[in-house]
Amino acid sequence: MDSTTPMVETPKKKFKLKMPGAFVILFILTIVAVMATWIIPAGSYSKLSYDQASTELKITDAHGNVKKVPATQNQLDKLHVKIDIKQFTSGGITAAVSIPNTYQRLKQNPAGPSDITTSMVNGTIQAVDIMVFILVLGGMIGVVKVSGAFESGLVALTKKTKGHEFLSIFFVSILMVLGGTLCGIEEEAVAFYPILVPVFIAMGYDSIVCVGAIFLASSIGTTFSTINPFSVVIASNAAGIDFTQGMIWRIVGLVVGSIFLIIYLGRYSKKVKADPTASFTYEDSEAFNKLWSVASGDGNKEPVFTIRKKIILLLFVVTFPIMVWGVMAKGWWFPTMASSFLVFSIAIMILTGTGKEGLGEKGVIDAFVNGASSLVGVSFIIGLARGINIVLNQGLISDTILQYASSLVVGVSGPIFIIVMMIIFFFLGFIVPSSSGLAVLAMPIFAPLADSANIPRYIVVSAYQFGQYAMLFLAPTGLVMATLQMLDIRYSHWVKFVWPVVVFVLLFGGGLLVLQVLVS
Repeated sequence: MDSTTPMVETPKKKFKLKMPGAFVILFILTIVAVMATWIIPAGSYSKLSYDQASTELKITDAHGNVKKVPATQNQLDKLHVKIDIKQFTSGGITAAVSIPNTYQRLKQNPAGPSDITTSMVNGTIQAVDIMVFILVLGGMIGVVKVSGAFESGLVALTKKTKGHEFLSIFFVSILMVLGGTLCGIEEEAVAFYPILVPVFIAMGYDSIVCVGAIFLASSIGTTFSTINPFSVVIASNAAGIDFTQGMIWRIVGLVVGSIFLIIYLGRYSKKVKADPTASFTYEDSEAFNKLWSVASGDGNKEPVFTIRKKIILLLFVVTFPIMVWGVMAKGWWFPTMASSFLVFSIAIMILTGTGKEGLGEKGVIDAFVNGASSLVGVSFIIGLARGINIVLNQGLISDTILQYASSLVVGVSGPIFIIVMMIIFFFLGFIVPSSSGLAVLAMPIFAPLADSANIPRYIVVSAYQFGQYAMLFLAPTGLVMATLQMLDIRYSHWVKFVWPVVVFVLLFGGGLLVLQVLVS
């Protein structure tokens, strides 16, 4: 080799840590939960519930022994459970609540290797109601897609909204915030992606904007719940107070939180629309658009928005306000919602399958099955996440963590007490991602501690809301993994986008809590 020949250095490849997918993350967390049952001491509080059959209170101690006592306020006072007896007898509180000062250490009950897969199966069985709802939703989407109604409707919509695209993001976000604060729309929000994601894509936005306007907006609403029965109402009941206490503070938080969300989404949306490469999910945009976008006709030929297609699209759209009405006014749960969606699915299948341009029986059935199969992965994610909670509960370590957390605030007063309380709820949100579940488990334990610190109990309820939901923006054990799986978004990309919102909730929420303590 000639000594005068310049040497060309081969560029070194940069190491890039790639975050695993949703299934792998949940599998790893299940293994971690199993290991935790060997390390964390087992223990349990006694639990109190109302037996509708005998109209008595049922006390289940840490060892599983059951005793029944009269359902009277006097009995609750003896147990130091500061809850109105009417909350039990009227059905306001249906889950078992923890009885203060009854924690007992128990014999270790560690999970074994077989519990890793067993918990996954049992978690999936527990989640069957929402899984059926999601599969019916997917089937309906499949039929609407093959009908061509999406394609024609989007062309008409994009013409009318040209130049004012962010208004769609704004109105959807506000509606989802209201849904979160009023009735706790969370899992139900999954139903809105199929109708809104293609719209947002057609307007030039990315997958993150879709999740921000739906999941993040509804979660902000739930973070600052005003009358949400699954969060602030049940937590207030479990704390022994009326849910209207602290309402003004929560409304102030809701307004400020909504403004922050709109500004944050607006900046990100504007940046992505101006430069698609600025998207956090740009490297996956091609696959995302292939999955969710709707073709705009053959070549330059614009699809015809026929009367049949308009009726199909109307039937599809009307299912969602009916669902929201059913949840808020009639107390619908997933089986009822799935049934209502199935009714409209059958009507759409009849319209799509019959007539000269119809696809026939086989065509619409295949479309329904294919649509449902596309959401099987999302359904399993929800079941696997629940499996982690099963491991923790059966390993008898959830209450031990709760007992240790409560000891951290004993003897602490004032602003420090409430900030530590919010941080505790932040970490408990990972272990118990259910808002109502954490409320009935933790509030009877933590609310009385506020009395010793001379702090109104409603502030502890706010600390529970702010802390838990700051975690649920991130927690793989919550709904976020199912949402990301549905839109094929990497968890690492989501974390890049959402961490400023988590910081905002903790800083603003913490400041609001301290202010409440100072003026109380």
